[in-house]
Formats: sequence, structure tokens, C-alpha cells
Amino acid sequence: MNWILFDDDSWNTLLPLTFTRPVAKIRIGILTISEKWERLLNQKVSFLTAGYLSEKYPLVKEKENVLINGSVLPTGSLLDEIKTLKEGEALVQGEKVIAARLSEARLDSFDYHDPKPCSKVEAKSQFVSIQFPWQIFQFNSDALIADFRVLTEGRKSMYLSQTNRFYRTDNIFLEEGAKVEFATLNSKEGPIYIGKDAEIMEGAVVRGPLALCDHSVIKVSAKIYEGTTIGPHCKVGGEVGNSVIFGYTNKAHDGYLGNAVLGEWCNLGADSNNSNLKNNYADVRLWSYPENKFINTGLQFCGLIMGDNSKCGINTMFNTGTVVGVNANIFGSGFPRNFIPDFSWGGAQGFTTYSLNTACEVAQRVMIRRNIQFDETEEKILKHIFEITQKYRTF
Repeated sequence: MNWILFDDDSWNTLLPLTFTRPVAKIRIGILTISEKWERLLNQKVSFLTAGYLSEKYPLVKEKENVLINGSVLPTGSLLDEIKTLKEGEALVQGEKVIAARLSEARLDSFDYHDPKPCSKVEAKSQFVSIQFPWQIFQFNSDALIADFRVLTEGRKSMYLSQTNRFYRTDNIFLEEGAKVEFATLNSKEGPIYIGKDAEIMEGAVVRGPLALCDHSVIKVSAKIYEGTTIGPHCKVGGEVGNSVIFGYTNKAHDGYLGNAVLGEWCNLGADSNNSNLKNNYADVRLWSYPENKFINTGLQFCGLIMGDNSKCGINTMFNTGTVVGVNANIFGSGFPRNFIPDFSWGGAQGFTTYSLNTACEVAQRVMIRRNIQFDETEEKILKHIFEITQKYRTF
């Protein structure tokens, strides 16, 4: 059987995080959604996503195909229901298509808005579907605990040095090459996962549930609170709580990040902070790309959402519920606006358009430091995002 993860309308409501990836490439817990499915299926998946992303995330077609909604976090019971689908059947929850089994001939005509050619089967399983950016940190603790079980079941952790202070070693797991010395690890409320060749430096205090993924570093005297995921190849310092950092992103210095989601290849300057609570304790409103306005999250705590490749200078102050698009460059004193469009350059005093050529040059320099090539495919993706987001840059 050929397994495909498809994007539905959640691709739009999860912008700007999905401008550069299919929904299933979002990291929540320890793994991305696609990695979760691949582990459960014991098989690679492909993607049915936006056309301009398809070169980087290609679709593989075969005689028999099962399509699964890429916003859905997998469970064993849900997979059992999907496996019972017959050719031409779609598993649904109300109007939302969860999965469908289709021949190659019918795959091209698949429409998640209207699967009328398919016979509908109502889903019985309980599962989580990620529809909005804030749900990534909102559901992160539960996803992290579930991933910890999957990744560590039947395995033995590497040795945890006695220079550390810790609670419940059975809830702490170190992969090969992980280093932790003279740190405090409290896993009473949830597990702590430390990935391959990752490091927690001296004086750091961390509370589970927490994931520090492969080759990442928590720096000296950092304070990392529960519900936080630090993706691969990141450097994180200062104070962080209930936040998800996808990967290849640095918040290396003091400053506060809370109830936040950062994409890949971002950098927060020293002593940058985000507010995650309004002074009047009201629900936080967040910019919605498809609705072209701010919408109510229903949350009292909501900090920063930042798309890939964005950067901010030292002492940047982000207001409660700020959305930063792809490839924005923010600097200067004061609070910038709550929605900073993609390819913006400036700060509280005003913004101009960040040149596409300059943005690509910076991306190339940043990626080569991690021995990753900024190729023509990456450049075409950024060029397309630059063009389709022009309407938001009304400076």
C-alpha cells in the first residue's frame, strides 16, 4: 500500500508556518507529524501539498493509495479504522476528510472539500488535528509524552552523569552522544528526552515534558519550562516555556520566549522577549492569513508565531500574540506591530520590503554554516512566497 499525507484547509489556517512545508512536516512533541505516521506505518510517506512545494515534497503514486490528512496526529485505533477502508471509501469526521483509499486513476480527481465520488465512513476514534498555529504549543505536552513512549519503548537510556540533580531517572532518556553535566532535570510532571549528540550545559534547569532533539544545545544557566520542544540543530538560552522550535533555529541568549512557535532557520537576538499575556488578561487575538484579520484564539496565554528564515536584532520586544511571516528582519527599539508580513525589513518605526535577492543571499550563508545547500528548489519556494505575500506588505 502507498501512503500519502495530504493538505486540507488547515494548510491555510496554519500560515505562515506552512508557507515553506506541508502540514505534516510540522513538529509537535518530539517528531514531525509525518515522522509519527512513518513510525506507526513502518513505511515512508509522500505528500500531496501546494504545487510550488511539490518539487521539494513530491507525491508518489501507485496502483493502490491511502491518503491521510496531514493535520491529524496518528493513533493505533485510527490506523486500524483507516486500514479497513475499501477502494473508493473515505473516512470522515463530520465534513472533515480524515483518510481515503483510492486507485491511481481516481487519485487525480480527489477533492478533500467534496469527496462525493467516495462512500463516506464516519470515524469512531478520538484523535487530535492541528488547525491553528497556537494549537502546536497548546497540544505539545501530550504529543511529547506520546512520542517519548514510542521512541524509548524497550530501549535503555545512555548514562546520566551523577554531577546532575534529577528526579525520576526512569522518565529521562539520553540518546547516544548526549551530554548533560551539572544541570537540574525535573521529570516529575513529564518525561525529558535528550537527542543524539545534544547537550544541556552547566547550571541549566529544565522541567518535563521536554524534548531536546538531535545536535541541539541548551546553554549555561538556561531555564526551560514544561511543554517545550527544541528541534534539531538549535541553540537555546535564557527562559523558555511551552514553546516549539522546529529546528535549525537559535535563541542563544537571555530573554523570554513563551507560548510560542518558531519555524526553521530563525534567529532571536540577545535579550529579545515576547509577551504572552495581555495587561487586561483578555483572550489573545492572532493574525489569520485566510481571513485577512485578527481572530480570537480563545487563549489567555499566546506569545509569538514566527515563520521560517526570520530574524530579529538584540533587545527586540514582541507584543502578545505577534505573528511574523517568512523571511522578515526586525530590529530597533519599541514594540513592532502584531503582524509583521513576510519579507518585511524594519521595526517599530516602520517597515519596508526585504529584497528577495538579499533574503536568498542570507539564507544561503546561514544554511551553508550547517553544511546544507541552499539550492534552486529552495530559491524558487522563497520567490513564490515573496510574490503571493506581496498583498500583505502595505507599508
